[in-house]
Formats: sequence, structure tokens, C-alpha cells
Amino acid sequence: MSKLKFDNKIVVINNEDNVATATQAINKEEIISAQLNGKVSEIKIKEYIPLGHKIALVDIPKGEKVIKYGEIIGKASQNIVVGNMVHIHNVESLRGRGDLKVKEELINE
Repeated sequence: MSKLKFDNKIVVINNEDNVATATQAINKEEIISAQLNGKVSEIKIKEYIPLGHKIALVDIPKGEKVIKYGEIIGKASQNIVVGNMVHIHNVESLRGRGDLKVKEELINE
């Protein structure tokens, strides 16, 4: 696994992550940097990001997986642009969803 290096305002644990977590509040228009696999990206923040919230490191199309800490935490319920906050308004959780299990069982009958 390549070493990850990021701006001190965000944390990313895994090279597969497409979101970062804010370690402090980040203002709209701020520019943060992230390095994955040796490539540095400058990311312009599109909206105020509160401490502890997620930021899109790349564009995440509607229906695509949202990955944090190397784990799928949901899927985009709408297109998410790099630098936008990633939260319940644009992500559908895939965890703890008994309704999805019921749908899957019905489909597989």
C-alpha cells in the first residue's frame, strides 16, 4: 500500500477512499491538498464543511459507492462534486438497512 499524505485539515486512511474526513471546520473556497499514490491534488472546497464531516475527493456519480476507511459506507443518491460535503443529503446508507435485505430476499425467490 502506498503511503498516504494529506493536508492537516483532513484525514484519509485508505487509497480506495473517495472521501476524506475534516479534522477541523473548513471554509467554503479554501483549498486543501491530498496525495494518493504519489499524485497531489488541490481541492477547492465548495461549501462550509463542519468538523468531522466528509468531503468528496473526486466526483462521485449518482449510484456510485461512497468509500471511507476502505469500506463502502453507502451510495451517492445524487451526483457529488469534488470538494462538496458528503452527508445524508447526498448519500444513501447501505448499512443496517433491513428493508434492503427484504428486497434482496424477494428478488432471489
